[in-house]
Amino acid sequence: MSRIHADWINAYLDYAKNSEAPRHMHFWVAVSVVAGALRRKVWIDQAYFRWYPNFYICLVAPPGIVSKSTTADVGMRLLRQVPGVTFGPDIVTWPALVESFSASTVGFEHPPGSGVYHPMSAMTLESSEFGNLLDPQDKQMVDLMVSLWDGKQGSFKKETKHSGKDTVENPWINMIACTTPSWIAQNFPEYMIGGGFTSRTIFVYAEEKARMIAYPSRVVKVEDLEKQAADLVTDLTAIAELTGEFKLTEDAYKWGEQWYEQHYASKHSHLDRDRFGGYLARKQTHIHKLAMVLSAATGSSMEITAEHLAIAHSMVTDLEPDMAKVFAKIGKTDIAIYAERLLAYIATRPSGSCSLMEAYKHVHQYFPSQREFEDVLTGLIRAGYLRTTTANGQMWLHYVGQPSPPTAPPHAQ
Repeated sequence: MSRIHADWINAYLDYAKNSEAPRHMHFWVAVSVVAGALRRKVWIDQAYFRWYPNFYICLVAPPGIVSKSTTADVGMRLLRQVPGVTFGPDIVTWPALVESFSASTVGFEHPPGSGVYHPMSAMTLESSEFGNLLDPQDKQMVDLMVSLWDGKQGSFKKETKHSGKDTVENPWINMIACTTPSWIAQNFPEYMIGGGFTSRTIFVYAEEKARMIAYPSRVVKVEDLEKQAADLVTDLTAIAELTGEFKLTEDAYKWGEQWYEQHYASKHSHLDRDRFGGYLARKQTHIHKLAMVLSAATGSSMEITAEHLAIAHSMVTDLEPDMAKVFAKIGKTDIAIYAERLLAYIATRPSGSCSLMEAYKHVHQYFPSQREFEDVLTGLIRAGYLRTTTANGQMWLHYVGQPSPPTAPPHAQ
C-alpha cells in the first residue's frame, strides 16, 4: 500500500502542533501509536532473542501544567481506527488481560504468500491515570508486565487459583499512561526505581507548556484537522501491514558496535547508578525498539540504517536530564520536602527575596512546628541556597540558587 506521508511521525507532529504539550511529548505519543500498529508482527532477530517494537511510555507532568491525557488521546484515537488493533482493559489484572488477549489473538502470514500463519496476542493499553491501570505495589502484576515487555516467544502460561492454568499465545503489550511526580512518589517504593519495570519504561517529563492556546478551535480549522487525521490513519493502516524481520545495514551494525563499546566504557555521571543502572543496561534495547518504529514510519523497506539508530539514541538520551525529576521525591524525608517548598516559595517571589515573616506565614502550614521551620531554614542558609540580610529591623531571605547539575555526555557518534 502506497503512503501519503514520507515520514508518519513528522506528519503527526504537524497534526498535533496546535496544542500546549511540548513537541517531545507528542513525539513519544507518535512512537506509541506506530508501535501499536506494528504489534508483534515485526522484530529484530538476535539469534538468542528478538527485539519487538513495544513500549511502556509514561507521560509525567505536575498537575495543570500539560494536559497529559488529552495529549495521549490525540494519537490513540488514530490507532483505534486501524483494523486489527486491539486495546486492552482499563485496569490491569490477570483475568482482564487473559480476556483481552483472547479477543486479540490472530494469526499473521509469514513469509508473505507462504500459507504459514503465526499466532500472536497483541494489544495496546491506554490510561489517563497510571494508577487506574496498574498498582505498583502489586508485585506479581508488576513482574508479569516485566515479562510481557520482553516479548519472549511461545506460549505464556500462568497458574491461577480459579481457572487452573491460563495460556496465552505469544503475548505482546504496548502501553501509554499518564501521571504526576507526586503520584510516583506516593506509589513507587524506592526499591522499584531502577528495577525491572521502571528500567523498561520510557518516562517523558514536562514541567511547562510549550505554548499558550486558550481556544484551539480558533487556531485550527476542523475540516483541515479531519483531513490530516484521515491521511494519518491511511498511512498507519499501511504500517500495520508490515510483517517480518527488520534488518540492520552494515553501517548500522558499525554504529551499534561503536556505541555499545562507548556506552559501557562511560561512567554516565549524569545518572545515579543505583536508580538508573537498570535503565542503562536496557538502553540498547530501547534504542533498537525505537529504530524499528522510525524505519516503519518512513517506509516499508524493513531496513534499519545508522541514521535510524543515531536518531533513536538522541531521542532516548534527550530524556535523561529529566529522569531525576520524575523520581525526585521518592525516598525523601518530610523535612527534605518541606525544604523544597520553602525554597520554591522564596525563588518565585519578586527578585527572589522576601521577609522571614512572609516566608513563615506562607509555609508554616507544611511544618509540624516552628522548630522544624527554623532547622530547615538554617540548613538552607548553611548549604548556600539562601543568604540573609537585615533591613528596618527585619530579616530578609534571598534565593541564591542550586548547584548546577552535571552536564550529560555528548551523544555517541
